[in-house]
Amino acid sequence: MPSWETCSWIVPMRYRYDKISITDFGGVGDGVTLNTKAFRAAIYRIEHLRRRGGTLLYIPPGEYLTGPFNLTSHMTLYLARGAVIKATMDTEQWPLVAPLPSYGRGRERPGGRYMSFIHGDGLHDVIITGENGTIDGQGGVWWNMWRQRTLKFTRPNLIELMNSRGVIISNVIFKNSPFWNIHPVYCSNVVIRYVTILAPADSPNTDGIDPDSSSHVCIEDSYISTGDDLIAVKSGWDEYGIAYGRPSHGITIRRGRGYKKHHSLRRIHGGREKGIKISGDVGDHPDEYYNRNALPVLKDVVIKNIWGKRVQQPGLIQGLKNAPFTGICLSNIHLRGARGPRNLPWQCSDVRGAAVQVSPWPCSQLTSHQQTGACSSSI
Repeated sequence: MPSWETCSWIVPMRYRYDKISITDFGGVGDGVTLNTKAFRAAIYRIEHLRRRGGTLLYIPPGEYLTGPFNLTSHMTLYLARGAVIKATMDTEQWPLVAPLPSYGRGRERPGGRYMSFIHGDGLHDVIITGENGTIDGQGGVWWNMWRQRTLKFTRPNLIELMNSRGVIISNVIFKNSPFWNIHPVYCSNVVIRYVTILAPADSPNTDGIDPDSSSHVCIEDSYISTGDDLIAVKSGWDEYGIAYGRPSHGITIRRGRGYKKHHSLRRIHGGREKGIKISGDVGDHPDEYYNRNALPVLKDVVIKNIWGKRVQQPGLIQGLKNAPFTGICLSNIHLRGARGPRNLPWQCSDVRGAAVQVSPWPCSQLTSHQQTGACSSSI
C-alpha cells in the first residue's frame, strides 16, 4: 500500500474568508476566566450572520477555560499553536441531554447523560483544526466519580457530533477526556486525521475514536494512547441499536499508531496480550429486555499492514455459532512474540475468510488462497 494513499478526499478542506477571534467576544486566555459566554456568543454570531462560505473562529495562544458549547454548520474551529481550550471541572456547568435512541439509556447509568464538551447535532460542513493546539477535557474529576461510584449520569464525551455530515477533525491534540474522546454518531462523510489523543493508561473508558452508527468515515495518520479502546466501531447497544437500524459501514482506518496494553491498532509495540482481537460477545447489556436470539453481523473486514513485537498472542477471532464472522481478510501482518514460553498461538472459532502473508500463520479457518475470497480485492 503506497504511503500516500488516502481517503480524506471524501470531505474537501474548505477555506473560510470570514474570520473572527474568540477575543472579539471577550475571550480571555489566562486559564482562570470562564469563557463559556464568549464561545457561545461567537458561535451564535456565525450561526445567525450566515456568511457565504462560512466563518473561521480563531483561538489564539493561551488557555481558555470554558463550559460545554455547541458548534454550528459552516464553521471552522481553529486552534493556534499554543492554544488550549480547557473544560471546566465544575460538573454543575454540564447540562444533561437525552440518551441516544440507539442506546436507550446512558451508557454507564440509566437515564440521560452529560452533554459532551464540544457538541453538535444536525450539522453540515464543520471543521475542527489548527496548528496542533489542544482540547483538554480535564477528566480527572469525572474519572474519580466513576471510581468512587458517585456518578449520577453517564460521563460526557470530549467531542460528540450527531446527525452530521461533511466533518473534518485534524491537526489537534485531544487529552484527558472525561469519557470517549471523539464520537461521531449517526454521521456520514467524516474525516479524522493527524490528531493526537492522550489519556493516562488507568483512565476509565477513555476510548480514542468511536464511529457509531456512522458511514463513510476516514481515520488516518493519528496517534492514540488512552485508557481503553484506541478505535472502536459501534452501532448502538443491543435491542435499541437493532431498533434504530443504522449499522456502521464504509469505515477506513489507515496508518494509525498507538499504545494500550490490552487494545492495540496497527503498529504494536511491546507487552500486548493480544495483537488482534475480534470477539462477538462481550456480555454487556443495557437491561433485562434484550433479545437473547438477536445476534450481531460482522462481515467484510480487511486488516492489513500491521507489525508488532513482544506480543503474547498474535490474535483471537471469535465469532458466534449462529452468527459467524465472514469475509475476514488478514494481509501482510507480522506479529512477533516475546521471548519465553508464554507465547500462545492464534485462536479462532466461527470465522471464515482468508490470510495472505501472515506470520505466525493464523488459524485453519482462514484459508491461504491469495487471489480469491475475502482478500481478492485488497491485495
